[in-house]
This record gives sequence, C-alpha cells and structure tokens, in this order.
Amino acid sequence: MTYDATALGVPATLASSASEPVEGEHFEVTSRAVWGLWGLVQLSQPDLRKALAHQVGDGVAVADIRIKSKARFSDILFTVITLGLLSTRSVTIEGTVVE
Repeated sequence: MTYDATALGVPATLASSASEPVEGEHFEVTSRAVWGLWGLVQLSQPDLRKALAHQVGDGVAVADIRIKSKARFSDILFTVITLGLLSTRSVTIEGTVVE
C-alpha cells in the first residue's frame, strides 16, 4: 500500500526530533484493507485523508504518523470462511495533532 502525505492538505511529518518531542493530541484510527482472489487484486485501501478528516482542521499539522498493518483474528477467520477469495487486513493510523 502507498500513502501520499502531500494530498492531506495540512503539513505532515513521519517523525519528530528525538531532542524535541511533539506536543499535541494523540489519535489512533483503524480501518480495513480488502484484497480479492487470494491477495492478487486490491479491492479497497484505507484512505489516509478520510481517516484523518476528523482529527485535523484549519491551521493544524500532523506529526509522528505511524501506519501499521496486521492480520487480526477476525481478518484471518474471514479469509478462511471465504476460502481466500476475500482477504482483509486491519490498518491502524496513529499520530499527534499539533496546533
């Protein structure tokens, strides 16, 4: 999966300086990515802009963005039930909103 921070409309950084940690409100948003045909075709990908829409507003920035993708038990169970025709992964986006 590829994410483009330039399309967010607000300044975004992946990591802040270790000597000067960022202060602000921490957020965490989880959504799902779906693949079909045993993982060969990507059907949907979490939209970074939509995921952060409730977190950011005018005149703010997002810092320390981390994106984690993992298969939870429910994702594996869904894949087994559909015999691999559909496969899901949980994608967690977390970071800090700086005003």
